[in-house]
Amino acid sequence: MMGTQNVNVEALMRKAAAAAAVFGELDQAHTDRIVRAVFEAGYGQRVRLAKMAEEETGIGRWQDKAVLNALATLLVYEDIKDLKTVGVVSQDEARGIVEIAQPLGPILAVVPVTSPTATVLFAILIALKTRNPIIVAAQRGAARCSIEAAKACYEAALQEDAPDDCVQWVMDLAQEDLQKLTTHEGLALVLGGSSGNVPVYIERSADVPFAVAQICLSKLFDNGAACASERALVVESCIAEQVEKELKKRGACFLDEDQVCRLAETVWDRREGALNAGIVGKPAAAVAKLAGISAPADVALLVAPIRGAGAEHPLSASIPAPILAYYVVADFAQAADLCGDLDGRGGSGRAVSLFSNDEAKILKFASLMNAERVVVNSPAAQGALGGLFNALPPALRLGDGVTVRRLLRTQRVARRRVNAQFAALPAEALLDEKLGAREITTLYHRNS
Repeated sequence: MMGTQNVNVEALMRKAAAAAAVFGELDQAHTDRIVRAVFEAGYGQRVRLAKMAEEETGIGRWQDKAVLNALATLLVYEDIKDLKTVGVVSQDEARGIVEIAQPLGPILAVVPVTSPTATVLFAILIALKTRNPIIVAAQRGAARCSIEAAKACYEAALQEDAPDDCVQWVMDLAQEDLQKLTTHEGLALVLGGSSGNVPVYIERSADVPFAVAQICLSKLFDNGAACASERALVVESCIAEQVEKELKKRGACFLDEDQVCRLAETVWDRREGALNAGIVGKPAAAVAKLAGISAPADVALLVAPIRGAGAEHPLSASIPAPILAYYVVADFAQAADLCGDLDGRGGSGRAVSLFSNDEAKILKFASLMNAERVVVNSPAAQGALGGLFNALPPALRLGDGVTVRRLLRTQRVARRRVNAQFAALPAEALLDEKLGAREITTLYHRNS
């Protein structure tokens, strides 16, 4: 089962297909026993796996990773445990429609280095709940802890007579093999994707001390490595002074123009167009030292005032570290435009955050964004996950809010129910070119 840089993709997929065939025979009760066992095993290993992840990757804090592991097991299990995912899930006698839940088939989960154990626990839970075999693709630099998480889940599943090879894993796949695997005809779905570039907007009606406290709670979680943590802060000019005061009270260091340039050069390799992996999930003091920036020893957050978004402004991109791009705008319209631009820089559609007490502006802002989840008056890193600061179904990274529901194929059985209105239409009326949409609509609804 242990993967290497080169794997036999066909053998991997044959095992997954065999597991899928067995999975298709399991009933709801058996499926739920497997999921319960996996939840208990994953939750029981949450601290050990978190410590392994910090030790192996050097990213973030194990204490925060343990919390994330708990969210990925406890909250996800509580959300899915009672869902019907096998057999008839809906029946409408009047319409003659019966809906039957079917598994999609083998799934590939590409696991990020920034969340190498929580993502595995989450992906395996929702895959097994929907009777889909899963292949975990662990990344270089985080393979040991990711595979350990997968093993713990798989061994627990087998104790409840889960299909052999319902969980498989590979590590640091060669690019050619990864391409073969992701495009394999037997693979139903690939879970993965960019982390996004989450902007947070403090609108003038917001409770500023509360907003700043919540942003810091999120941004400093796991040293900024969480995929939905705020990457840029947008504030209106009329409250900017108050926002800056509150940030400084919480350990933020505002950089001058020269320091912003030095930080940008440290964070990004412009020639390669790549992020410096050495700053990911590192404490603010360590990042400042690396950039040659003088900052207090207890600095919590580096705030970089910049004037635009795009390639010419490297700090406007998604940076998983305690670095916050900072913008001051005149009004709501400018803020919405800027947040839309920022969201698009890291793979739009993930999440945006807003602090406001103006309901009309909250809804207007949401309508202008391309994000699936708009987090309101909550810490983005935790709020975008769902289930903790709101009633959204818990969903870790692996695409746009992937939940159990996306991993099911709904089969619809349609009983005979004749459309009496259509049947009553004269055949010649349908063939009469002189009758337009309005006339035929009148005929369709006549006597109904």
